[in-house]
Amino acid sequence: QVQLVESGGGLVQPGGSLRLSCAASGSIFSINTMEWYRQVPGKQREIVARIASGGSTYYSGSVKGRFTISKDIGKNTLYLQMNSLKPEDTAAYYCSAATISSRSWGQGTQVTVSS
Repeated sequence: QVQLVESGGGLVQPGGSLRLSCAASGSIFSINTMEWYRQVPGKQREIVARIASGGSTYYSGSVKGRFTISKDIGKNTLYLQMNSLKPEDTAAYYCSAATISSRSWGQGTQVTVSS
């Protein structure tokens, strides 16, 4: 089992930046991919970015070129650097980790982009 704790959300003006962190613990060795998802009330949770164990990355079209996913293996931490934020990026952001047999989720952190 993998435990995940997100941090770094908050209120930011349009055009600003935030960095989300996700601290992982437990069966970290079994993780294949880690992702950031986001969810707006009344809508389905959507994937934002993914990083595989080998380092390859994927971004949704709406964030490509503005967001960067990365990980610090020594700190067991996943990051999401978010630049040029837009009001439509407002959502609860969730960290997720997938193993061969299960998926774990963090508790979420709120990001609000507003002037």
